[in-house]
Order: sequence, then structure tokens, then C-alpha cells
Amino acid sequence: MKRDGKKSIFGWAMYDWANSAFATTVMAGFFPVFFKQYWSLGADTTVSTARLGLANSIAGVVVAVAAPVLGAIADRGGTRKKFLLFFAVMGILMTMGLFLVSQRNWPLAILVYVLATVGFSGGNIFYDALITGITTDDKMDMVSSLGFSLGYLGGGLLFALNVWMALQPATFGFSGAGEAVRFSFLTVGIWWAVFSIPIFLFVREPGQKAVREKVDHPVKAGIRQLVQTFQEVRHLKTIFLFLLAYWLYIDGVNTVIRMAVDYGISIGFETKDLILALLITQFVGFPSAIGFGFLGRRFGTRPAIFLAIAVYLFVVIWAAFIKSSTEFYVLAIIVGLVQGGIQALSRSYYARLIPVDKSAEYFGFYNMVGKFSAIIGPVLMGGTGLFVRFLGYDSHTASRISIISVAVFFIAGGILFTFVREERGKKDLKYLSKGVDG
Repeated sequence: MKRDGKKSIFGWAMYDWANSAFATTVMAGFFPVFFKQYWSLGADTTVSTARLGLANSIAGVVVAVAAPVLGAIADRGGTRKKFLLFFAVMGILMTMGLFLVSQRNWPLAILVYVLATVGFSGGNIFYDALITGITTDDKMDMVSSLGFSLGYLGGGLLFALNVWMALQPATFGFSGAGEAVRFSFLTVGIWWAVFSIPIFLFVREPGQKAVREKVDHPVKAGIRQLVQTFQEVRHLKTIFLFLLAYWLYIDGVNTVIRMAVDYGISIGFETKDLILALLITQFVGFPSAIGFGFLGRRFGTRPAIFLAIAVYLFVVIWAAFIKSSTEFYVLAIIVGLVQGGIQALSRSYYARLIPVDKSAEYFGFYNMVGKFSAIIGPVLMGGTGLFVRFLGYDSHTASRISIISVAVFFIAGGILFTFVREERGKKDLKYLSKGVDG
């Protein structure tokens, strides 16, 4: 497949447009609200927050454990697109299945949501891995940023429609906001399915020799490859350091994404204000992700990532003290300026550090780290809130203290990232290649 081909880049980036509808409408937007006010109706807000954190963490564990093995199998068998299709279909069907979950049935809501999140996150392992086959190193930042920017735009457009449905249900023939929200889960599944078509039409499996090998037992071959890679990583200190730093700072990012609406509800903001803030983040994120691609190309990827980490640190500290919805809107704008950038540049920075012929496997590690981060952050935030409540403080105070706990991830991740050098990483790969050839 020709690298830097417009059609393949477009097809690849459109998958972000497709599946970001799940990240916005479901994960960040309606599910936290609906879970607290419909499926967990009558429960204490602190308890429902802990349940939501548990749901996100369970999904994270499942993907984290399976990601490296799945990546290795896909690399050996040349089946990255097949795995992407499998997880996409799972995510689409489970997302639409949320429409069928009845009121107060929070255990079933968690189960279906976990399976939908596994489909979303599992598919991203193979989607991310395909980037090494469609573009070259010098354009990696821009292509990665293009994907995230289209994701923000596409996810934001559908989310805006779904918000309109929820705010004006009679206009669309619904009996109330609850019915409109439930129907929105169906629209996400349809959107995800339709706009996933370009990646399967225009993006082919990478053409490396290792991928073209005929593998009679891809599972066994994949596990053997995984064991070999664990041995290789001993010589790839740059990748190890990056993944450790990424694990920490992306934990903070993922926690903000997944728990922001829940946090706003817990400190007393109205749902409509929180949903509007999410929309602001989406549409600010569209041009900002592209802007970070240019920023990375002009000043370097590392400085741009450091800038985003610093901004996030400021955000979680300020969030603990906000009093008005206007302040929440300002925070949403600030998050929108850096959210897509830190995600896009982290992906492209890592893609330049790894062997191209094992991209699915190495992105399996990358997503494993990202999903383990999705475990710890929400649990820490929910656990901190429960502990503060146990000490006798009210739920609003407990929620404000819980958001501050997220700052530790940005501080520790930023410190570790100072020790990561791309030049050293390329030398590690050359050393490893010589060792294998020798």
C-alpha cells in the first residue's frame, strides 16, 4: 500500500469520526447522566460515582489484559482489519443494546456498557496500529492529529443532534428526554457502523514480510511473538520509559474525560450546563487537534506534550474550586484546546519509536497501558470521594477533593516524560535490529 496516499489516510481518519460518537454521546455525555439519574435512580451520588468508576475500570482490565496478545496475533496473521471489524461490531451492537436496559437495572447497564467499551477500546488497538502503514515519520503527527480532529468534529456533530433531541424531545416525536436519550444510543451505533466503511474499503494490511507470512496457528504464533517482544523490551528502555510516563499522564486525561460530567452533577450543576460544556469541548477540540499537529511539527512533539500536561494539571486543580457554570464552560474550552493534542501527539510519538512490522503488538502494549490507566484513575477518584464521605464531610466537599487526586498523575507522568528521548529510542531499535540480524 502506498504510504501518504490521500485515499488511505482519509479512510483511516474516518474511523475516528465514526467511533468518536461513542466516546462523546455515550462515554462522556449521556451514559454518566443516565446511569446516575435513570439506571441508579434513588442511589446516593457518591455511590453511583463509585459504580460508574467500577464500570470503567472493569472495561479497562479486560482490554488491558487482552491487548498485547491480540496485537501479536494480528501481526503474525496479518489480521489487523479483521480484529478491528470484530471489535467494532461488538461495540456497535452493545451500544445499541443500551436502548433496551430498563430503569434501575444498573447491573445490566454496567454489563452492556463494559462490553461496548471493550469493543470501542479493543478496536482502537488495531486502528492505531494501521497508522504505521499509511504514512511516513515526518507526517505522523499531522495524520494522527487529523484522525483526532475528525473524531472531535464527527462525535461533536452527532452529540449536538442528540442533545437537541434530549432538550426538545417533542420536536422529534419522543414522549420525554429519557426516551430521547435512550434513542440516542441507537443513533451512535448506526453512525459508528456507517462511517467505519471507508477504513475497510481504502486501508489495506501493511505489506511487511512478517505480516504476509502464512500462519497455520496464529494464536500460538502470536503468543510466541509476545514472549519474544517481552525479551526485546529489555533493550528498548526508551519505549519502556515512555509507556510508564504515558500510563501516568493519560490516566489523568482519561479520568477527566470519563468522570467530568459525573463530577459536575455531584457538585450541583445542572445537566444541561454539563452537556453544553461537553459540546464546547468537542468543537474547540476539532481545530485544536490540528493545531497541535502543526505545533508538534514546528516546535517538536515533546514540548507540545509537556504543554498539554501542564494545562491539564492546572485544570484539575482549578476544577476543585469552581462555583458557577460559567467557570465550567471556561474549563471545557481549556480542555478542548489540549485534549485532542495530547492524545494525537502521544500516538504519533510512540509510533516513531516502535518496529513497523510489529505495530499491532506494540500498540497492544500502548493500549494496555492506556486501559490500565482507565482503571486506576476513576477508582482513585471514586475511592477518594467515599473516604472523604466516611470522614464525615458532605458529598459536595468529597467530590471536590476527589478531583484534586487526579493531579498526581500529571505531575508524575510529566517528570518521567523528561527522561524520554526519541533519538535514543531510534538507537535502541537499530541495536535490536543488529542483534536479531547477528
